[in-house]
Amino acid sequence: MKRKIWIAIPVTLIIICGALMFWYNHEPELFDPVERARLHASAHGHADVTGTATTSALIEVVDGLLHKRGGYLSNDIMPPGVFLDNVPNWEYGVLIQVRDLARTLRNDFSRSQTQSTEDPDLSEADPLFHYTSDRWLIPATEGKYKEGMMYLESYLARLSDPNQPDAQFYARADNVSEWLGLVEKRLGSLSQRLSASVGQQRLNTDLAGDTAAKQSTNVAGDMEVKTSWFDIDDVFYEARGSTWALIHFLKAMEVDFHEVLRKKNALISFRQIIRELESTQEPLHSPMVLNGNKFGMFANHSLVMANYISRANAAIIDLRFLLQQG
Repeated sequence: MKRKIWIAIPVTLIIICGALMFWYNHEPELFDPVERARLHASAHGHADVTGTATTSALIEVVDGLLHKRGGYLSNDIMPPGVFLDNVPNWEYGVLIQVRDLARTLRNDFSRSQTQSTEDPDLSEADPLFHYTSDRWLIPATEGKYKEGMMYLESYLARLSDPNQPDAQFYARADNVSEWLGLVEKRLGSLSQRLSASVGQQRLNTDLAGDTAAKQSTNVAGDMEVKTSWFDIDDVFYEARGSTWALIHFLKAMEVDFHEVLRKKNALISFRQIIRELESTQEPLHSPMVLNGNKFGMFANHSLVMANYISRANAAIIDLRFLLQQG
């Protein structure tokens, strides 16, 4: 009898752990950031002013990161979270975009010029989101990110209060172009890492176009670039998380920067970027990320993802040119 009990206990624990792993291994669905911003403003008594949609979207994305099914997993040291890597990589992709937008809010959107004073709430929120993403000891990662959300909430409340004109959000073409420049670099890196899933021979173009340019150390003129087989699914899910966050931020910015985009005749281009990124969130009808060989028999999910991201990135490059020249 005792022997049966000793066998039953670990078997039961394994079954429970497996069930929780299946339950936690889930990406949140897309939501409507504009509707969420409206509900948020109604619940907190905020006025709907320029900047509320973007700031609310940032708050909601961080909230989704922390309170999705299974909670925040990147700093888990106990089963089942410690056995999962897809969702933690998805979380890291979201976090990169959160950090970029929080910093842009602090440095650009909330300031009229380079010599203007930083917003006190945003100057506190920005470094909190740059806190290490995998710390479980006190102060844990979740606590720091929640504290950052509190400062964003404070900024949002001041932003919609006409009696506190020191809190501002400047919807200008140069501001959104600055943020899109960061997005362009992030997507470009993801696209290259995804494309390298099959391995490529590439010529070194690091110094192309500038005869006086130098670099720290010499690099081979012809090299093979290949993402490790062990990292392929990590890069894929990081890209899924990054584009998930971007979709919400772009939809919110379409509201806050509507007049700027309309006068630059850039609304359609902006919406096309969102549509390209939405394609990256299609369900994965496979138990694993497949890495077929170029024109082989099996699918290559990394190359499909790289295609969508590259198209979105090309549209962002064109949009930035339009915003600067239009």
